[in-house]
Amino acid sequence: VQLQASGGGLVQPGESLKLSCVASGITLDDYAIGWFRQAPGKERKGVSCISMRAGSTFYADSVKGRFSISSDNAKNTVYLQMNNLKPEDTAVYYCAADPGNKYYISSYAFERDSPADFGDWGQGTLVTVSS
Repeated sequence: VQLQASGGGLVQPGESLKLSCVASGITLDDYAIGWFRQAPGKERKGVSCISMRAGSTFYADSVKGRFSISSDNAKNTVYLQMNNLKPEDTAVYYCAADPGNKYYISSYAFERDSPADFGDWGQGTLVTVSS
């Protein structure tokens, strides 16, 4: 499994970015794909994930209404559209994959527990939100 994340950059507050995660060696239909972020000095946390078979998505509370996860299975690619970016969104963003479906009892549980539930990780892409 190889995952290639891209699309990060430096933006001002309120602007948008779209991250891409291209997967190879797997068929997206059989996997859950997650986006995670790690700010300097902090733990890695879940941002959003999509389970392809179940068609379910999860978001951290802090990004609900601003971020949207989607996939193009023909391109084996998962996207994270990030709108109305805030300085606190600054982090290295990673995508990861794991077979099957993911379910979390709450957004808090997703954000806290999901990094341990994904086994294959790509390299990160840096998102910096600053004026």
